[in-house]
Amino acid sequence: MPQQFRLVASDIDGTLIRSDGTLSPRTIKILDRLQDRGVPAVLVTGRPVRWLRQLYDQMAEPLPAVCANGAVVYDPGTDEILRAAPLAVDLLLDVTERLREAVPDVTLAVEVEDGRKFWYEESWPLHWDGDHDSVRLLTAPEDLTSAPAVKLLARSASHGPDEFAALVSRTLGALAEATHSSKSALVEISAAGVTKAAGLAWLCERDGIEAERVVAFGDMPNDLPLLAWAGRSVAMGNAHPAVKEIADEVALTNDEDGVAAYLEELFGL
Repeated sequence: MPQQFRLVASDIDGTLIRSDGTLSPRTIKILDRLQDRGVPAVLVTGRPVRWLRQLYDQMAEPLPAVCANGAVVYDPGTDEILRAAPLAVDLLLDVTERLREAVPDVTLAVEVEDGRKFWYEESWPLHWDGDHDSVRLLTAPEDLTSAPAVKLLARSASHGPDEFAALVSRTLGALAEATHSSKSALVEISAAGVTKAAGLAWLCERDGIEAERVVAFGDMPNDLPLLAWAGRSVAMGNAHPAVKEIADEVALTNDEDGVAAYLEELFGL
C-alpha cells in the first residue's frame, strides 16, 4: 500500500533528471505534492556537494542529499555537512599505491574538504572549466594523498567500464569500496563500508524511518547497495543491466520522467 512509504530516495544523473540536465516540471510538481503529503525526498548521488547547485537552482526548495556515494550527508538549508566518512590519509596512500602498481596507466583525482574541492593529476581529463578555486591541478604526486578524501576517482584508457571496475575491486578487496556510474572507465572509491545505502541509512535512522518505508530509484552500479537496502527498489528503463536485475520493478527512462510517472501511480497523485 502507498501509505507504507515514508520517504523517496533518488539518484540524480540518469534517474531524476533528463539527459540534458534538466528537472522536468512534472517531476518538480510530483516532489512538491509528496512533500505536502508528508513524504519527503532525498537525493542519493555520486555527485559531490559542489555539483548540487545546478539541480537546486531548478527547485523551489532544495532537497537534502547523500553525496559522494554515501560519504557525505548534506543539509542545503544550512549549507551544513551533517556527516562525513572520508578515506583517511594513510588508507588513501595505501589504495593509490596498489592502484598504480596494478594499473600502470591509471590517473587519479580526489574529492576533498567534504566534496567542496577537487584535486586532479595532470593527465586527468577535465570536462569542464577548471579555472576556479574549487578545482586544483596537482603538481606533485604526493599531494594527492595529503588530505582525507571523501572520494578517490580512478581512470584508465586501456580498459572498458565494467572490466576496469572489476579490476579495481579485485585489487582493493575489502580495503575500500569501489563502484562506477559512468559509461567510461571511471571508478569511484570510498572508505570500506561507505555506500549510498549506508549514508541514507544514517539519515533515516536519525529521522526514525525504517528501510522498508523507503522507495528508491537508480540506474547505475553505484546504486546497487541503495536498491538492495530500500523497501521498494526501482530501476530506470535506461538502467545498467545489473541494476535492472536486482530491482523490484523497472520504470520508464529518465527522459520519459520515469521517477515522476512511477510516483504518480504509486501514490495516486
